Amino acid sequence: RVEIDRHHAPHRPTDAPPLGRETHTPVGVLGRLDGPTSTSAMRADATRVAGGNRRALRGSTLAAHRTTRRQVREAKPKGAPKIRCVAEPPALPFEENSKHLESWSPNSWRNKTALQQPEYPDEAAVRRVFDQMCKVPPLVFAGEARTLQRQLAKAAVGEAFVLQGGDCAESFDDFSANHIRDTFRVLLQMSVVLTFAGGMPIVKLGRMAGQFAKPRSAPMEKIGDVELPSYRGDIINRPEFTAEARVPNPNLLIQAYNQSAATLNLLRGFASGGYASMERVSFWNLDFMGKSQQGERYLEMAHRVDEAIQFMHACGVEDSTMSTTEFYTSHEALLMEYEEALTRQDSTTGLWYDCSAHFLWCGERTRQLDGAHIEFLKGVANPLGVKVSHKIDPSELVSMIATLNPHNVPGRLSITIRMGADKVRDHLPKLIDAVRQAGQVVTWICDPMHGNTETQGGYKTRLYDNIKEEIEAFFDVHEEMGSIPGGVHLEMTGEHVTECIGGGSGIEVSDLSSRYHTHCDPRLNAAQSLEIAFYVATRLRRIKHQKNPPPSA
Repeated sequence: RVEIDRHHAPHRPTDAPPLGRETHTPVGVLGRLDGPTSTSAMRADATRVAGGNRRALRGSTLAAHRTTRRQVREAKPKGAPKIRCVAEPPALPFEENSKHLESWSPNSWRNKTALQQPEYPDEAAVRRVFDQMCKVPPLVFAGEARTLQRQLAKAAVGEAFVLQGGDCAESFDDFSANHIRDTFRVLLQMSVVLTFAGGMPIVKLGRMAGQFAKPRSAPMEKIGDVELPSYRGDIINRPEFTAEARVPNPNLLIQAYNQSAATLNLLRGFASGGYASMERVSFWNLDFMGKSQQGERYLEMAHRVDEAIQFMHACGVEDSTMSTTEFYTSHEALLMEYEEALTRQDSTTGLWYDCSAHFLWCGERTRQLDGAHIEFLKGVANPLGVKVSHKIDPSELVSMIATLNPHNVPGRLSITIRMGADKVRDHLPKLIDAVRQAGQVVTWICDPMHGNTETQGGYKTRLYDNIKEEIEAFFDVHEEMGSIPGGVHLEMTGEHVTECIGGGSGIEVSDLSSRYHTHCDPRLNAAQSLEIAFYVATRLRRIKHQKNPPPSA
């Protein structure tokens, strides 16, 4: 984006060339000048972009990314207003003819080793389902993914913060409007806490409408003397410990798609139909949280938000953005048949998008550079994430970033850290330093869940204190390194479950059996999730004050 300093902008004659030509910036670069003539010129540039062909659009966005301060200064004519360049992330992560796509296609992953895939007993049935899935409508749209990429780019430089959360694995049995609403509502509450108390725009990403498949540490599960294939998520097989239930069934892909479509339909309605209006912030509290410490703390803050909105209305400020919210879906791109079947070529750019979700990530178990998952993801234009643990070598991370984001486009790639509370301080600095030395731009996100799983009382669980400690270490390391903490990724639910121990709700080992409902990994309940949000808000506010110290008394 090229900004013109209004204090140094001289009068602009009406016959002056359009803004894009004046600074020699590419068509499509956003410009701002004072005065009606400059506004007309800017609109004229926008009209030319809208009317141009898709190659012009691709070239302009990438050219905008490559424009430097020196190029703009050299192109500036004598007497022109003072110009400063501001990074404006391009809408596209790469061009259709990018070199890294020379041998890529939506099915080129089939030439690589694909880990964590089911062994279907009937290949003919798999092909029938795959062919059917290739014909269904996309769940999301390319333009939405590009909008998300721009928001993630802001998180990479500290101008926004990512809140990603939802179930460990979605379930066919638990599918209901109330379940979707409650998870959505807690994410809204958390985003309000982070925005209001932390002073930061929040990018909301749900682990919803597609988070069905789960990687497993072992292909088989043994209970007593019986050994059966592991449960891999409802999209592959069923959780019941029977031989019939554990057989991979390709027809479950269709059921997962239909449930994702229904979930997305409801989420879009919630996000734009008035439910997410900031004027309803006091009504979002879940019934069981009304008398809890976190519920009371949230309501106190909600009343302050209400007062601020009433003040805005009294001043005549009416903003339609206060009645809607932007909400995006995400899941681990694990089951390759499903991801390929929902990959579509965008008609406006010629790029391929995986239309099963806005944001896709590659997990710790499938991130091999020569593997099928990285091969597939490098060619789709969605914003992507990769989860890494303390096991990754810094040079391997740099190579992975270069593979998935060859043009180093902000917002294209997020690196999600899942190390465990006791390992972050030792290993994260090495990764940050390697990425910085390579000149790479990523959005750093903390997953404090997967590195802190343990077994107590016969249940897989997580300690709230360890989850919070990993988040604390994540922020501390970034503060020490001078880098940007870009977001948090949580397994959580809007239900009143007892799956993680500790927190303000006081869940103990003896409570786990009372409401342990997860099909896979333990989740934070609503109160614990809000408690995490309040803590993260204090860290965001601390960063804000360090950048802009409040005036001394």
